[in-house]
Amino acid sequence: MSEFEPASRVSRIKSSASVAAAARVRELKAEGRRILDLTVGEPDFDTPEHIKAAAVDAIKKGETKYTSVTGTPALQKAILQTLELRTGLRYTPAEITIGGGAKQVIFTAFMATLDAGDEVIVPAPYWVSYPDMVLANEGTPVVVSCGEDVGFKLTPGALASALTERTKWVILNTPSNPTGAVYSPAELGALADVLAGFPHVYVLTDEIYDQIYFGEGKLTSLVEVAPELKDRILAVNGVSKAYAMTGWRLGYAAGPAPLVAAINKLQSQISSCPSSVSQAASAAALTGDQGFVRESVETYRSRRDTAVAALNAVEGLSCATPEGAFYAYVNCAGAIGKTTPDGTVVRDDQDFVLYLLDHASVAVIQGSAYGLGPYFRISYATSLDIIEESIAAIDKAVQALS
Repeated sequence: MSEFEPASRVSRIKSSASVAAAARVRELKAEGRRILDLTVGEPDFDTPEHIKAAAVDAIKKGETKYTSVTGTPALQKAILQTLELRTGLRYTPAEITIGGGAKQVIFTAFMATLDAGDEVIVPAPYWVSYPDMVLANEGTPVVVSCGEDVGFKLTPGALASALTERTKWVILNTPSNPTGAVYSPAELGALADVLAGFPHVYVLTDEIYDQIYFGEGKLTSLVEVAPELKDRILAVNGVSKAYAMTGWRLGYAAGPAPLVAAINKLQSQISSCPSSVSQAASAAALTGDQGFVRESVETYRSRRDTAVAALNAVEGLSCATPEGAFYAYVNCAGAIGKTTPDGTVVRDDQDFVLYLLDHASVAVIQGSAYGLGPYFRISYATSLDIIEESIAAIDKAVQALS
């Protein structure tokens, strides 16, 4: 039998760093080690009861068959109402697509639009999957470094410098994974001014954390600031983060009808439709009582404040205050070049993260996985007790360096 060789698209990409980190934590726990896990990219809360009840009710009613590739009428209506409520803009059913999580929607959008040589501007720090999704679909990721000095956000000048006639997409993730950075209306408007001169470029706005926002009022979307770009914006969202429904795998997006039709055509051949039961639960999430969202955001805010204060008290570390999501991006430049108690030199943020895991039993993810080091990402979607114990262990490990 000949040796198996995967397709070139598989060889072009790497496994998700966050998935790999979570797998390593599970392995260590299976070996009997107690690991303080700050890698988790999902709420530690259970799905609200009224959402679970809607799923059970759907099962009892026999709503367990295929649905339209574009979703059930109830979910379509819920999404359209949600979009109008959050953006003030009206979309039609032909302008929304529904998939097995926001991740699948993004992947399918790239599959529907990218050919070899097409470029996608990916601001760094980026969610780990963006560049590999582009590569898997024949595109070329153009990574634009956006340092802490610019709030980890894409600036108009950096955008203008990166745009070419080959650019197909620009990705904006707000609030950001991994930094928690949020684009203000003025910042979005300045980017829109640049994009106005490049009518061939589409914008993918990943807004999966839009309800986990610590500012005043609600988060502003690019499509609100620049409705004239509506026919070039694909706004991606879902129920995973705000409603603690990561395992339900339901995401959606709103964008121009021709693009949505192409995505749905692929979806019809990939998985036919998302789970009918998850669709019923998601409709209940979007239209039901939003008290859970408000309460969980205040809990995240409290955890954020505790984590940021504790991290900034560690000599050798610093941490900007996230404006949304449930992550903090910690600068560990003060630890690079130092030596661990066993004589190993900490050469970069990956070495530092391994040191924390081995010597402090704290699991975090290196910033280089997100395209910008030397940093590491923590998630505060876990209890205050775990956050405080973890950062105390990190502090002890950092002070042990020489």
